[in-house]
Amino acid sequence: MGAGRLPRSGARGHPELGRVLVDACHVEAGQDVLDVAAGSGNAAIPAALTGARVVASDLAPELLDAGRRTAEAAGVELDWRRGDAEALPFADRSFDVVMSCVGVMFAPHHEAAAAELVRVSRPGATIGLASWTPHGFIGRMFAVMKPYAAPPPPGAQPAPRWGDEGHVRDLLGGQVQSFAAEKRLLPVQFDAPEDFRDFFKRTYGPVIATYRRIADEPDEVAALDTALAGLARDAMDAQGRMDWEYLLVTARRTP
Repeated sequence: MGAGRLPRSGARGHPELGRVLVDACHVEAGQDVLDVAAGSGNAAIPAALTGARVVASDLAPELLDAGRRTAEAAGVELDWRRGDAEALPFADRSFDVVMSCVGVMFAPHHEAAAAELVRVSRPGATIGLASWTPHGFIGRMFAVMKPYAAPPPPGAQPAPRWGDEGHVRDLLGGQVQSFAAEKRLLPVQFDAPEDFRDFFKRTYGPVIATYRRIADEPDEVAALDTALAGLARDAMDAQGRMDWEYLLVTARRTP
């Protein structure tokens, strides 16, 4: 899902999160791997570097194009495919590993997206997810933006629910085994609270969309500017570091 990704995330730690997910999934040479809502390949490219056969799927062509350029610079080949996380363009039981790094969480209909993760997994395949938690920094950021954002589509569920262990267990249900979940922290560095806010205004899809919606309301723009900078200020230490909480999930599809 392109709207939820950082096209220029290299400076802010997402590649590190992708590598964490690849390691947690024990991706290795010769495996067939799918990265769902892959964005520009923060997990897909590290997976391909192991020697696995990797498909990176996302709705946003501009993110896939950015990923192709990054992969080419890294000297690695993988298949970039446009696809909706709720209706993946792949056959049943196609992959040894199906993963998503803060990507599938932005699919509006969670049950549909989770069913697709399972459908394209082979029996015994690993399903791996890294998702921002509801009470972590990014979850709080969405709460701050909610009064200014467009109403969600009918039936949509909040993205940070993918960071709730119980919710993910319910989504995957009896279709998986060896379910493991762990909350972790991603250290992120910004020079100042306003640096965080302005970076996200330029690069992060949900923030861009929210500001676009209120562009003709200067008082609301100013209020959101203040709220986002305040959120970052409260979360930063004296050196400008923040710790963003995420949930790391791994499971195996039942045979």
